[in-house]
Amino acid sequence: MTESIKTLSEARLKGIYPTYGVHNPPKYSPCASADCLYARGPGEPSDPIYPEYWTAKWTMYRVFNQYAEYPPPYEVKPPEPLKEGIDYQVSYGMTFYDSLWRGPNGEEGAMMEHYDEWSLPIFPMENHFSSSFVSLGDTAYFITYDKDRPAGMPPICLFSELNHPPRRDFIKHLPYSKSDSDQLGGRIQGYSFWTSPNPNQPPVQVGVKPDRTAEGCIMFGYAFESEFRPDSADKSAPPYRHPHSFYFSGYPGTPPNAPIVTQIYTEFTMVRPDPKETWDLVAKLSQGKPIPKCNLFQSGRSRTTTNAQAKPELPTWARNVAD
Repeated sequence: MTESIKTLSEARLKGIYPTYGVHNPPKYSPCASADCLYARGPGEPSDPIYPEYWTAKWTMYRVFNQYAEYPPPYEVKPPEPLKEGIDYQVSYGMTFYDSLWRGPNGEEGAMMEHYDEWSLPIFPMENHFSSSFVSLGDTAYFITYDKDRPAGMPPICLFSELNHPPRRDFIKHLPYSKSDSDQLGGRIQGYSFWTSPNPNQPPVQVGVKPDRTAEGCIMFGYAFESEFRPDSADKSAPPYRHPHSFYFSGYPGTPPNAPIVTQIYTEFTMVRPDPKETWDLVAKLSQGKPIPKCNLFQSGRSRTTTNAQAKPELPTWARNVAD
């Protein structure tokens, strides 16, 4: 599919967003290198790798106050003096991953992220509803549910024509951050960067600190445990470094008021997902009919003007190097 896309404008029309090599090819992102890879320096740890398949539970923290003073990664929750309900909100979800899944047309890899009651807060819209992202091969879908679906939103929509699950070795696309790792005493291996406020330029900073939200930068980070340990479900599997947390910039405007978001894993096991509860939802909801394109990044986005000058839009992951 990628060979048929000749320009970044075409990519934008197909919902292809810059993911810096993690979810789509490097050519769609302004990476620091053409292949979006980061070499590891002397003394830096080897790269962790995902198991072939797994199921995980996590707690999500949307931090909207004091996030610059108390940045992630967090051990199990945002630290004192941050208070739930005053400085951050708590919600829950699950992730299902199967790199061995194969689709009827040769698609490779499947992943589902389910957000219970509070959706992923990266869009300029109210996120108080349940949702799921399902990636089947290169195609990603967005699903909502009868119990709390926003008015006018379809049960399923096409999020992107090129947004595959992270490969098992995806961490090679993120720079190692010693400062992130040291923040939790070396118990984790942290990897993160801040994108440039200019969507045509490569990332401007390795590591979460200092916070660059006010400059229009966007942060993307991931942490694995530093120690190898056995899997709690598959006792025969070799020990591995379990994922610890995923931390990133949400949409900083209101709603959803999510300058910093982190998902901290509370359970991670090598349990292969059941297709009937995950991937099969796409076929069940579409019923063989065309699936409409999503409009999530545009929903609720303000384009107001002040003193005859347009206000600059707040940064979102929808930024494209062709903008």
